Amino acid sequence: MRRILIATAAALVLVSFAAPAQTPPKPAAGTAKSLGLVVFPAKNQTPDQQQKDDYDCYVWAKGQTNYDPAAPPPTPTAVAPEKQKGGAVKGAAKGAAGGAAVGAIAGDAGEGAAIGATAGAVRGRRQQKAADKQADEKAKSSQAAAAAGPKDQYKKAFQTCLQGKGYTVN
Repeated sequence: MRRILIATAAALVLVSFAAPAQTPPKPAAGTAKSLGLVVFPAKNQTPDQQQKDDYDCYVWAKGQTNYDPAAPPPTPTAVAPEKQKGGAVKGAAKGAAGGAAVGAIAGDAGEGAAIGATAGAVRGRRQQKAADKQADEKAKSSQAAAAAGPKDQYKKAFQTCLQGKGYTVN
């Protein structure tokens, strides 16, 4: 019986040395620096203590926000807004109607309609291009805002943690 207990204890000791405890990977550089933060040790913390606190706050903020700056999620791809078509055709139709009315007064409705259609087509195409450009810019800005949200939350949590440990953070 005693041999079994000794053998079991020896096996447990060997297993504990063979399987080190799992810890989350440390970020490559200081988290504060990678976030663009300036950290001042207001309570005279040593550089070693500051490095430990940086890592502890990295882990804590990651747990609070489910965001890891060392492995950020992929940026969502922007879905291009559906481009509207027919701006030139619609403009030509409007221009032809207006041109025909002016041409009828001047004595040649057909020529007035042709001139109006050309001018209307050009105007309609310009308006369509402007609307398409505005829709593209709106899609890009909303994508950028969506990608920045989790990182900003993480940064705020990280700053809060460091301030709680006695650092001044800017």
